[in-house]
Amino acid sequence: MSYKDLVKSWHEAVQALDREDWGLALELFSGIEEPFAKICFNMGCVHLLTGNPEAALLALDQTVTKDSCLAVGFFLRGEVHFHLERFPEALSDYAMALANLRNNTFIDYKQLGLRYKLQTWEVLYNMAAVQCRLGLWEEAIRSLEKAISRRPEGSSAPLEAAAEQVQKRIFLDLLQFPKGEIFRPPKKDVEQLHAKDFLGKPKVISSVNPNDKYIGFEPLRPQESHSGIPFSSTKGPHKRPHLNQVGKPVSPLQGFPHPEGIGKGSTVCPEISVPSIQGEVSSSPDTSINLSVQCTFTMNLEVERGASVPVLRALLKDKLLQQLECAQLSYSHQDSESFVPISGEEACKKMWHEAAADRRLRLHCQGTECCGGRRVLYQMVAQYSYSAKGPEDLEFQKGDTLDILSEVNDEWLEGHCSGHIGIFPKCFAQMVSVTKEEPPIEPPMIYSF
Repeated sequence: MSYKDLVKSWHEAVQALDREDWGLALELFSGIEEPFAKICFNMGCVHLLTGNPEAALLALDQTVTKDSCLAVGFFLRGEVHFHLERFPEALSDYAMALANLRNNTFIDYKQLGLRYKLQTWEVLYNMAAVQCRLGLWEEAIRSLEKAISRRPEGSSAPLEAAAEQVQKRIFLDLLQFPKGEIFRPPKKDVEQLHAKDFLGKPKVISSVNPNDKYIGFEPLRPQESHSGIPFSSTKGPHKRPHLNQVGKPVSPLQGFPHPEGIGKGSTVCPEISVPSIQGEVSSSPDTSINLSVQCTFTMNLEVERGASVPVLRALLKDKLLQQLECAQLSYSHQDSESFVPISGEEACKKMWHEAAADRRLRLHCQGTECCGGRRVLYQMVAQYSYSAKGPEDLEFQKGDTLDILSEVNDEWLEGHCSGHIGIFPKCFAQMVSVTKEEPPIEPPMIYSF
């Protein structure tokens, strides 16, 4: 599934959830291939809205498995365990949520698409509620004392009253995660789902014929006179196009003199022929490009022990084709040391336009490996060391390789480094570059399929 299709299904599921159409929302979330932690978290929330805590528990198990640092995932799973009267599991989940808070007062998930701020005192309060159910009254009192010390200034949370209630051996009510709150896709990615018309409807500003009412874009065309006879855009009789073969148009250079016969002051601009989708490549030396392709893939296969060579080749062929479908393409020209990602048709057109000068091009085809259940968009190299300013930040050192998972906005990125996921300023890293001195990697074996 492409990233555009993922965002589309994600957005439609969020819209269905806002309309309280739980069935459609769950169907759209379930249709996402290889869902990452946020999608699994959303599925758990929908199952809770439909009154199915067992299914919600399975979805939240996948959430914390794919992202073991997601404190809010452990917090919500602790609530589900509590309502299922699995108090030891609930206490363990709240302890994991507290550990992932990393001594911070709170974690604000707004930048990640979740309109919720997880407070440390809330986690401690719920731990006390679970400890009461387990008969650990002294531990519950100590948890509430910690919650009082971590309570923000100006907060009106009645923690003192809760402590008195525990001293009287009265159970506490659990603080619950707000119903209907889920991770939403990035706003700028949703806005790009539909094409925008920035020019508006074109209209004729000036025409040879004042009665011309044509609206649109096309080359200069004959105009009709008042008598109904069309004017010709060129003087003299009309000329038919010449075809050297039936059904094949003449080369753009046909009809021009040989380059050696072109005199000074004349200019000839041949068109550059880009290979078509069917794989047809022009053999003309004036339109061909020397394309050097470097492929890097990591594939995981499940193979039965003792499989034969034909079986291995068939599995590799099938898996390699799947990798090529979602591979990240990047290009670099002859004198450039950095690769530019090809994100769409506009970037591809720019690549061919820039390749017209040196006629040499390097194409890098890299597999998009998954990180914590999430697809890696591309990689960057840290140019400076970055120290985390908050619990949601990603800390790294200069020279580290960063896996980019999403673009939060124009200035911040979400990435992965050394087993941790977080956000960091975009200006601290740059795209991965490949130096000319780097020796080529020779494959250990070449298969011919």
